[in-house]
Amino acid sequence: MIKKILVSQPKPTSEKSPYFDIAREFGVELVFRPFIKVEGLTAKEFRQQKVSLLNFTAVVFTSRHAIDNFFNIAKEMRVTIPETMKYFCVTETIAFYIQKYVQYRKRKVFYGASGKITDLVPLMVKHKTEKYLVPMSDVHNSSVHDLLESKKLDFQECIMYRTVSDDFTPEEVEQFDYDMLIFFSPAGLTALTKNFPNFVQGDIRIAAFGPATAQEVTNRGLRLDLGAPSPEFPSMTGALRNYLMNQQ
Repeated sequence: MIKKILVSQPKPTSEKSPYFDIAREFGVELVFRPFIKVEGLTAKEFRQQKVSLLNFTAVVFTSRHAIDNFFNIAKEMRVTIPETMKYFCVTETIAFYIQKYVQYRKRKVFYGASGKITDLVPLMVKHKTEKYLVPMSDVHNSSVHDLLESKKLDFQECIMYRTVSDDFTPEEVEQFDYDMLIFFSPAGLTALTKNFPNFVQGDIRIAAFGPATAQEVTNRGLRLDLGAPSPEFPSMTGALRNYLMNQQ
């Protein structure tokens, strides 16, 4: 019987989250505890990449983390970002977040409709003369690079932040009594192994969101009990509700 579930994400800010509905419907305790956190590079670390921020006329942002760390590094390096800099964001929400650092002007802030880089690229192609900087995490694949290169855009990727384990306290380790663990990235599984080197799955169910996360579960010799998304359940909450319903 599943009574206590660890969700490796921050607690939802809205009480309307489907997770809270699941907790009430099935009488389970949900604990929101990220296994990973984002850490920005220092200016000293960034300089090792030999990237000059002022050599670029536009920046591509795929997350709020990218925005925070771009402006933090600029501040630490005492670089004044020119008002002529253009910003290309994968979503409108990320675009509006830029207001935290610069005055928002539609003529220099562009965003895609779907949240996918593929929908942002056509806008970038319309501004083909720009020299693009693409801040990235230390964990990324070549998909963005390959796409921008295929469009013959002038760009350079750089690492500005990294994903690290959000280590558990001794008290948290001692109270690790969950019936189910839900992961959303391969890095979460890496953090599990780091925090619990002698982890034995036993009857603990493991759920994974995304094919890469699911593959990491099996790569580590663990049993995958629930995978999402699927055609029937595109969200983890939908898949979890169905799983718990079938467990009754």
